[in-house]
Amino acid sequence: MLRYPELPFLPGFVMRDPNKNRFHLSQYFEVRNGISMLADNERTADDKFRQILHGKPSFYPPFEGPKLPPWVAYDKKVLCFHAYFKESLNEVFQASHQVRKVKILYYLEDGTMQVSEPRIDNSGLSQGCIVSRQKIPRTNGSCEYLSILDLNVDSTIQIFDRVYFVSGCDQFTRNFLNRAGVAVADKQETPTDPGQELRKKAAMVSEKVPFRKDKLAQFLKNDRKVLLFYGYWDDRDAMFGDVRDLNIYYFLADDTIQIKEIFPRNSGRDAPPTFLTRRKIPRNFNGIQSLGQDTFTVLNVLEGRYVPDCLGIGTKEVEYYKANDLSIGAHINVYGREVVLVDCDPFTREYYRTVHGIEDFTPLKRPGVERNTIVNSERMLPPFNGWGTHEDSESNCKTVEQKPPKVDFHKFIKLDRYMLRFGARMISDLQENRERLYVITYYLSDDTISVFEIGARNSGFKEGDFFKRAKVLLPHQNLLTSERPRIYTPQHFFIGATLVINDFTFHLISADEFALKYMENSPFEFPKANVDKIMSKIREALRPKYKNFIAKYLHKVCESKLDGTNVSVVCFETMRDALFDLLGSDITEHEIVTIARYFSAETPPAIVCNRDLIRSTVHWELNRNLWDDMERLEEHLYHLIGDVFGFISENTLFKAIRACRLPLKPSLIRNMFSVLNRNTAGDISVQEFLEFVNVKRYTSPPIQPVNLDIDVCPKLPATQTGRLIDWNNFIAKIGLEVELKHETE
Repeated sequence: MLRYPELPFLPGFVMRDPNKNRFHLSQYFEVRNGISMLADNERTADDKFRQILHGKPSFYPPFEGPKLPPWVAYDKKVLCFHAYFKESLNEVFQASHQVRKVKILYYLEDGTMQVSEPRIDNSGLSQGCIVSRQKIPRTNGSCEYLSILDLNVDSTIQIFDRVYFVSGCDQFTRNFLNRAGVAVADKQETPTDPGQELRKKAAMVSEKVPFRKDKLAQFLKNDRKVLLFYGYWDDRDAMFGDVRDLNIYYFLADDTIQIKEIFPRNSGRDAPPTFLTRRKIPRNFNGIQSLGQDTFTVLNVLEGRYVPDCLGIGTKEVEYYKANDLSIGAHINVYGREVVLVDCDPFTREYYRTVHGIEDFTPLKRPGVERNTIVNSERMLPPFNGWGTHEDSESNCKTVEQKPPKVDFHKFIKLDRYMLRFGARMISDLQENRERLYVITYYLSDDTISVFEIGARNSGFKEGDFFKRAKVLLPHQNLLTSERPRIYTPQHFFIGATLVINDFTFHLISADEFALKYMENSPFEFPKANVDKIMSKIREALRPKYKNFIAKYLHKVCESKLDGTNVSVVCFETMRDALFDLLGSDITEHEIVTIARYFSAETPPAIVCNRDLIRSTVHWELNRNLWDDMERLEEHLYHLIGDVFGFISENTLFKAIRACRLPLKPSLIRNMFSVLNRNTAGDISVQEFLEFVNVKRYTSPPIQPVNLDIDVCPKLPATQTGRLIDWNNFIAKIGLEVELKHETE
């Protein structure tokens, strides 16, 4: 179909090709350069060349250029040009036109254009999209459209009936045109807008005239600008009054004030938060006028003729609060309520710093008690009457519904089956009772005590439970009070302590291996097993008579060969006599045992754990906590060492287990490390560790729940470490030899 621009586009004026006899739309998809696209098989090479020259322009020679279609090669690529146009103003006398700035967007993917004007607040114009995205036809009457070659800096372009002058472009557009071989001129200056200059002069004149206030100019200048102050209203003088927290909003657009109240949680107030609706607040408020008091003035112009005072000659001007009246520490009268301003927000501080030159914005303190603070008076319980236990009496006094006393469940789970056993003798006036032996057990999970008597042949006393498991109160307490009595704690148990249980006095003479190790592993909880604290006490007592102490016990030191090494040792009895001679009653038997075990010259036997039991315990813990993240563990170990078939140090592997959140306790992790293979440097095999914790691939038989610190490793017989003490190590730990040497020098 051919068309001449001189003829209108109407039926009868269009000339068609007489040789064309097929008018159907023959379409099909074909693949070009790996992309499926719609093609026309009737288009010849001359049509393609004509389209390149007259249709879509290109920067490349014919049949050369990007292999991809433009909708793929130029996807999301837009050229942006800055332009302006002049619009005539017939109704304005001093300004004949106005300059409006626009942006011209050219979409490279399809050659469409869009013209939009940035929005300016309070401009009075319907700004935004002027020309929607479309292909812009040329104005010469042809069927062609505007292309990228028609756009350049310092040029004019006509889009429909409006002429735009292109004054600049962004950096992406400049770089794109330069790479394509198109020279881009420098940025041009945009002419000033006479209408804008006229409005600026009017605003300057209105600011210079103080007695004439332009409310419209104030609104346009300060619209949506609000000052925020934090304050309070002290209403404690009234019945059930309180300190009310308020937010004071000052609107700069019309000098109005709005106040909102901040309700604390559980305050009991369900009123709306608006304390005062938006309005102007008068400075001098003398109370609300009564009915009929609000009158107006009339003027007697003629005899018997009255007119109202329209000019307000007899009225007084009401003064309202302004922005310069508000500041931190100011007191404003809100219709009879005194509101104190204590702080403000950052925008308000910047406003007063810029406009009024104020630099001090130190906030004030709010009076009264803090918010959300509920003073709970402690409940006074009646004294204990001797019936039942103190815990049951407290529970019955606090509530009508009888409830059993609460048990510390976390402590029970953590310390279940943890027991401290001590050997004891009874202190009595009877010789038969002084020869009886007992085992006193302290259960750490619930602070209970049991006493078991060890029977001796022909003693006349039967072996068995001497005191059933129960909590034991400390002696010499007044039980008939409201306070809960104190009971025996783990700190009361040590070798050499004296206990009163059920009116029988016991003296602790020994302890088992687990009790000694548990107390030594918790030195801050058990000061009698704190080696550093005991050595500090010995050092201070030994400082003035160190040489005499060494000379007195040096002849009792003997050389002994232990494990193929010569060691200077003393026996336990010698060390015990020496420490009692030095400190007397300031040291206990348990502290001496702790020193003897710490400086023991004998090495305890190695603990060999059951590998199958540990593996089953590890799998039980992983399945119980639903852990299934082997891929993350393998990836983490691979990043640490770079090879899953290598070796890793024990400390690094412990950190990796914690980082991957394996639900294993430290005691179980240490037991697992003890059964894994190591190299000569003491590092653990990574491959064996991954096989050890892989629950799905390497299964293990199920087990019953066990105590991880006790049942995993076999129980060893009690070892007699501490019979021989390393004398040289003990003297070196004291450290007085070096101090005396420095003093003599």
